[in-house]
Amino acid sequence: MKPTTFFNRKIIVNCQLSIVNLFLVLILASCDNKSNQFDASGVFETTEITVSAKGNGEILQFDVMEGQEVEAGQMLGLIDTIQLHWRKVQLQATLTAMGSRQVNVDVQVAGLQEQLATARREQERFTQLVKSSAAPQKQLDDINAQIATLEKQIVAQTETLTNSNRSIANEQQSLLAQIAQIDDQLKNSVIKSPVTGTILSKFAEAGELAMQGKALFRIADMQNMILRAYITASQLTELKIGQQVRVFSDMGKSDHREYEGTVTWISDKAEFTPKTILTKDERANLVYAVKIAVKNDGYIKKGMYGEVKF
Repeated sequence: MKPTTFFNRKIIVNCQLSIVNLFLVLILASCDNKSNQFDASGVFETTEITVSAKGNGEILQFDVMEGQEVEAGQMLGLIDTIQLHWRKVQLQATLTAMGSRQVNVDVQVAGLQEQLATARREQERFTQLVKSSAAPQKQLDDINAQIATLEKQIVAQTETLTNSNRSIANEQQSLLAQIAQIDDQLKNSVIKSPVTGTILSKFAEAGELAMQGKALFRIADMQNMILRAYITASQLTELKIGQQVRVFSDMGKSDHREYEGTVTWISDKAEFTPKTILTKDERANLVYAVKIAVKNDGYIKKGMYGEVKF
């Protein structure tokens, strides 16, 4: 091989290596710029609710599956209510019977009122007779005494009957309160979803005994997501509560989906950087947590990584 040919090939190899190195540098620079195009990153969270039983009894129906999408107020199950039903029937019967014990005071004292009216007419007649000396004074005094007695009887009987009716009315109010309480227990025997979301876990099955406070299922509000991100102290001046920011969900394969977000909370205390979170300045040891509310279009999943651009 000629020396000139060998030298030329060496130059070509060196040029090729230089081109490869330059290409790698450009790739690394591009990746570095891409990693720094966001101000912060974090993980999407959601509000989780553990729904517990409000009534006692056997679970007759519980149509819930993990991963199921449900609407707010949707009926998901039913707890046995037969004992509550018969208790309500008993109270309603007692209420009806108690109502029949109430009396009309005016009707009850009507007889005494008639006697009093007659006595007063006699009083007027004998008053004229006594004035004309046609009747003795004793007869008028007897009529006056009779009127006084009737008036006292009417007052006493009216008060007695009124108190009796008032007592019955109080007992009726107590029964009505018990019936309203049972109605509330009947309503609580229907298992419903408190929010629109996704069933994460199911803790009971039809046929089991439910007790007040027993966990039945856990649901997450997937429509309103929260991105918990971490920022450095130098970035605190760039954020405020209520500020609109751009949020990007990590869709994989270098793809992102953009959303509008609202800063709802900024921590007032610094903490050490979580190992799973990368901040804009990875050398920072102390960071501040922030929460950003995002309206989910169905593509954001709980635990998915996301980025923020202020």
